[in-house]
Amino acid sequence: MSKEVSTQQWWRDAAIYQIYPRSFADGNGDGTGDLAGVRSRLPYLSSLGIDAIWFTPWYLSPLADGGYDVADYRVIDPAFGTVEEAEQLIAEAAALGIRTIIDIVPNHISSEHVWFKEALADGPGSPARERFWFKDGEEQPTAWVSSFSGDTWTRTKNPDGTPGEWYLHLFTPEQPDLNWNHPDVRREHEEILRFWFDRGVAGIRIDSATMPVKDPAFPEYGETAEHPYVDRDELHDIYRSWRAIADEYAEPRVLVGEIWLADPERFARYLRPDEMHTAFNFDLMGRPWKASELRASIESTLAAHRPVDAPATWVLSNHDVTRPATRYGREDSSFSFQTKRFGVPTDLALGQRRARAAALLTAALPGSLYVYQGDELGLPEVEDLPLAALQDPIFHRSEGADPGRDGCRVPLPWTTTGPSFGFNSQGFTPWLPQPAEWGSHSVEVQERDPDSMLALYRAALHLRRGLPNEFAWHETATDDVIAFSRGERFRCLVNLGAEPLQLDGEVLLASAALTDDRLPTDAAVWLTTK
Repeated sequence: MSKEVSTQQWWRDAAIYQIYPRSFADGNGDGTGDLAGVRSRLPYLSSLGIDAIWFTPWYLSPLADGGYDVADYRVIDPAFGTVEEAEQLIAEAAALGIRTIIDIVPNHISSEHVWFKEALADGPGSPARERFWFKDGEEQPTAWVSSFSGDTWTRTKNPDGTPGEWYLHLFTPEQPDLNWNHPDVRREHEEILRFWFDRGVAGIRIDSATMPVKDPAFPEYGETAEHPYVDRDELHDIYRSWRAIADEYAEPRVLVGEIWLADPERFARYLRPDEMHTAFNFDLMGRPWKASELRASIESTLAAHRPVDAPATWVLSNHDVTRPATRYGREDSSFSFQTKRFGVPTDLALGQRRARAAALLTAALPGSLYVYQGDELGLPEVEDLPLAALQDPIFHRSEGADPGRDGCRVPLPWTTTGPSFGFNSQGFTPWLPQPAEWGSHSVEVQERDPDSMLALYRAALHLRRGLPNEFAWHETATDDVIAFSRGERFRCLVNLGAEPLQLDGEVLLASAALTDDRLPTDAAVWLTTK
């Protein structure tokens, strides 16, 4: 098809707001967030100063894993709305200058998907089973461990009740892995991309992007030079085909990868000019609040992106990660899924202070910025949810050892009072309980406070527009300070030391109050020079 070549590369420095639909805003009052709720809050998002929204899965799903178990990509889950409502939302957001990015989950589908139902019904050796990884035998085919704890193989039952074949699921049993060697799998996903691109979606975020391709020999870890299912070379052909589809449109669609890789060179391969446009940089998010650690992460990130001329992305949290206001108040302020446990103490005042500074740090860096819903309010992780209310499979599959991710998914507070703090106007109980003090963090409260976290984010998101691409480090008198410039006139300083820092320049924005032009500890400032 012919296309009009677009030179606009909005995604290179965009501010992108992540929406977890169940928890953002509830329009119909049933306790679950929905598209009607998002549409009603588009003026808020516009005033925040974002360029795009990224939606976690809004498709038909049994919600075994918060929507990442997709039963039908061409149907919006009725709890959220309809495809027609999604089209309206995309158009209404675009009219406000906000683009829409959606999630695609190539590694697996729901066990309620028609393909998997056919595979179970048709039995061993059937063509329907070739779209997945079915294996026979008395023992599990491998000892691989699930990303959510536990086994990665589940055994089926034959019609007569006897044990049948095993099927692979790197996550939960309700999320069977797809076989990307099968042409149906490749063709279906390409058609899904076109389905949503044709409806105005500006891009896709690719979930678990390094995991879809498996070694068909199914070796154990360490038995071969390559990992059996992470970062296999065959993945790049898949994403090249997706990039070709994205480039067919007058405004090329954008591919964003969720890529957890420690090797910068392997990471950068996904960002070559004919593959993805950007990939999440999780390294900074996982680092402790220490100047040397943060500086090293920034340096390695920029260096990894430079050879492929791709913009870096800066992320402080998401729907899977302990919120910054809680994480930065801990003795170990780094993040790792392996260390997430109940009963870890935190200093919330310290965490809030550092989260404010981290917000200015990431917003000042060159590249695109992701803001997870509620971080602009400084929401803490809710760590005292009733155990009976927890829904995350990580909690259940770890036999209660891991609290899971529900603590960062509690529905947002919009008003100071009310049975759901404005999450819905009808007073219905939200799908996860909100803390009694939730209203003190609400949008209503913070919009009246010029020193609130919300005011800081709004100012930062508007001021960062148009910053020069040039980046340079600045020498400081102490190693506990991070200092850099963007162009000739803009500077960012972050003080992680024990003593206040004397400033030189006109203050544009500060994360904490200044005394005698001195930046206190655990604070950041943006300066302009004449």
